[in-house]
Amino acid sequence: MYVIVEINGQQFKAEQGKKLFVHHLRDVESGATVEFDKVLLVDADGSVQVGAPTVEGAKVICEVLSPLVKGDKVLVFHKKRRKGYRKLNGHRQQFTEVSIKQIIA
Repeated sequence: MYVIVEINGQQFKAEQGKKLFVHHLRDVESGATVEFDKVLLVDADGSVQVGAPTVEGAKVICEVLSPLVKGDKVLVFHKKRRKGYRKLNGHRQQFTEVSIKQIIA
């Protein structure tokens, strides 16, 4: 059984026991339980239920493993040739690591 759930504007395929890296969730601590109720699709052993826009009564219960994980550094480099213009900018996205404990559908 799996579901498609929307968390902070992104869609994830969630199965019980899997770990997800979602965009940073504010005001959560390690070990806290978080519920997400924007379930867009439920697949229970071949029977697919699609929401319009969400499936009623379905939710995903997660446990926060690490409230702040930094992703890989992405370098953004701009250059204009023959003009002496160079600009380097770096970015590290912040994530929250969650584990799927239970799917209620």
